[in-house]
Amino acid sequence: MAELKTKPTRASVKAFLDTVEDERKRSDCRDVIKLMTSVTGKKPKMWGTSIVGFGRYHYKYQSGREGDWPITGLSPRKQNLTIYVMLGVSRYESLMKKLGKYKTSKSCLYVKSLDDIDCKVLARLIERSVADMKKIYECT
Repeated sequence: MAELKTKPTRASVKAFLDTVEDERKRSDCRDVIKLMTSVTGKKPKMWGTSIVGFGRYHYKYQSGREGDWPITGLSPRKQNLTIYVMLGVSRYESLMKKLGKYKTSKSCLYVKSLDDIDCKVLARLIERSVADMKKIYECT
């Protein structure tokens, strides 16, 4: 089985954020990092080369594949700020209706700018997601 490339590194989160060209996106990242730090009680860590993650949980699929992943995190992608909601955004439909302008995939919330969403709802979404992760997984 191939080794996962996305794992915690010793790289500096600050240095990574300094490489984000768009000032607005860089500022949004800093705001989301403050929020995630507050919610998780964990310091941000680089996971791979482009994900800022918080905490850790271990997963194991029925196929036998297993690994570690942050319980929440973000990544400043070219088009959007990607926020990871590990149990899936569909689980939080009532909050998603109140959030604002965004796109999603299974476990990713894509936001162009924090100005497009209600940050209080985002905070509640992350709080609920992290709490639910801790109910299901042994998180560190």
